[in-house]
Amino acid sequence: MKFKCGQKNLSSAISTIQRAISSRITLPILEGFLIEAKENMLRLVGTDLDLITIQTYIPAEIIEEGSAVIPSRVFGDIIRKLPEADITLELQERFQIDIKCQNTFITIQGLDPDEYPEIEQVEGSKPIQIQQDIFKSMIQQSIFAVASDETRPILTGALVEIQNGSISMICLDGYRLALRKEILPEVYDNISMIVPGKALNEISRILTDDETNVTISVGGKHIIFDIGHTKIISRLLEGEFVNYKQIIPQEYKTRVKLDTLLLHQSIERASLMAQELENNLIKLNVQDDRLTITSNSEIGKIYEEIPIVLEGKNIEIAFNARYMLDVLKVTKDQEICLDFTSNVSPCIIRPIEGEAFCYLVLPVRLYG
Repeated sequence: MKFKCGQKNLSSAISTIQRAISSRITLPILEGFLIEAKENMLRLVGTDLDLITIQTYIPAEIIEEGSAVIPSRVFGDIIRKLPEADITLELQERFQIDIKCQNTFITIQGLDPDEYPEIEQVEGSKPIQIQQDIFKSMIQQSIFAVASDETRPILTGALVEIQNGSISMICLDGYRLALRKEILPEVYDNISMIVPGKALNEISRILTDDETNVTISVGGKHIIFDIGHTKIISRLLEGEFVNYKQIIPQEYKTRVKLDTLLLHQSIERASLMAQELENNLIKLNVQDDRLTITSNSEIGKIYEEIPIVLEGKNIEIAFNARYMLDVLKVTKDQEICLDFTSNVSPCIIRPIEGEAFCYLVLPVRLYG
């Protein structure tokens, strides 16, 4: 194998496939990635053999076709630190790899590509098309609510539902729930799957912020995300997701309409006091035309007022500040609704109009 390609392209491709290479490996060869030179293209593959596989293609001048497995971390660091110029890579005997870039010559030891695990071929369903920027925002605006506790593995994934011409992403961890919904450009068959949160996190980092499409195909136990020259294959989680529709209250006794940024900034300030407390406790008191936010701790106290439009009853309720901030950080709407039933029932955060998002946050019970 021998090829020539640009440093910038190769460095970017390595960074992409490294997202699939775990620090907790089961096989030593998985510390590396497969590189294959063929027909004026380089194919790079990284996998953890369990959750996620990423393969990407970049153009190159192929002088001699071939393949090798290259140690991911050290090779990636070398390529990133080389000048932005053409790199020539040549495979020698016993998988020794020579790297040349301008006046720099480096040799590293590669591995036998025949020992690299075969990447499972996944036959997908009818591909679903959605803009990359939209799908990226759906992930970023819901993934914070995915569970990190492995005691309920099914909640470490996001439920992705395609129904009646829309796509929804639902995450919950027992303390909060996040639901993001978008209308699809065309109608697809109804389908639902549970995608690991770790895989979605990595996908969101690879997706661009433009209107080009990502193509999603579902097949058996896997899901494929196709982004032009890059494909991400993720294992799906098996099991039954929580019936989230039963968790979300459909009625409310108190509805508050208010400015999102004012609420975000006020809770952020209150959280500076709350971080000294168990549960990061802040209190919200809804009364007539204002919402007061308070937090008292040994280091001090804070009191803030925000103007609101109130529909229904006054209410006093407490929350973990961090859970509220996680929602407000990703909410782009200028104004939102907060719906309450009682001070021991969840707060539901919705848009003023439409159904693009729905967030549920459980309160902290107040005693005395």
